[in-house]
Amino acid sequence: MVKASETGSSVGMIVSIQRFPGSRRPMQPVNPARIIHDFGLEKDHHARAGSERQLLLIEEETLQSMNLRIGEVRENLTTRGIDLTGLENGSILQVGSEVRLRITKPCLPCSRMDEIRAGLQRELEGRRGVLARVESGGSISVGDPIRIL
Repeated sequence: MVKASETGSSVGMIVSIQRFPGSRRPMQPVNPARIIHDFGLEKDHHARAGSERQLLLIEEETLQSMNLRIGEVRENLTTRGIDLTGLENGSILQVGSEVRLRITKPCLPCSRMDEIRAGLQRELEGRRGVLARVESGGSISVGDPIRIL
């Protein structure tokens, strides 16, 4: 996995994009997806202007190590090959050719994680991924590169 301390030439990729349609409803795969400046993923329940939680990103490697399915912890973007949890708040990610995201903070696991599996909320502490705000919008697709700038 690419470490956050390495240079901006480090590249991972998007392996899945999911939309959160609303409370307790299953995530909806989207490909391609439209990411809206200072709003989030088009038609996502969490998309809001000015929010620190416009997108949730998590590494596929984390999901696999915890025997979780893509989308199960309600992430919008599942990545491969890039250490998101090692990034500092304020870090910028380039996704594809158009989209730039600013990391706002780690995502704290909520009690709903225990509905997936007993004890999962505690297991995910420090590992549920990162929240981001959309600095510049555009279209993204599965397979697009993701770079730390």
